[in-house]
Amino acid sequence: MDCIFCKIATREIPATVVYEDDHVIAFEDIQKVAPIHTLVVPKMHLTSIIELPYDNTALLTSIQKAILHITKTTGVDQSGFRVITNSGTSAGQTVFHLHYHIIGGRDLQVSLG
Repeated sequence: MDCIFCKIATREIPATVVYEDDHVIAFEDIQKVAPIHTLVVPKMHLTSIIELPYDNTALLTSIQKAILHITKTTGVDQSGFRVITNSGTSAGQTVFHLHYHIIGGRDLQVSLG
């Protein structure tokens, strides 16, 4: 498979990893839009949130634990942050492997349009 996030998860491509467990890997986004911009990526290849199995409690728990760990260690749990996932090209998805952006560390615009 020629997926950049799969290659990061298997350490074929280097990244600044900030969290990892059996199910997810989290690393700093190389195209930051805020001082804190981290990606949480399932190690299992899923194209988007549409493919995320709701009954895979281990994966869902790992995603939540990663988000909590990152927000607490960076301090944005106190100041505020966003968790975003895009699904499909119209939503702006450019890497077709499910991933969550954790964005914070500055005031963020409210507008979605």
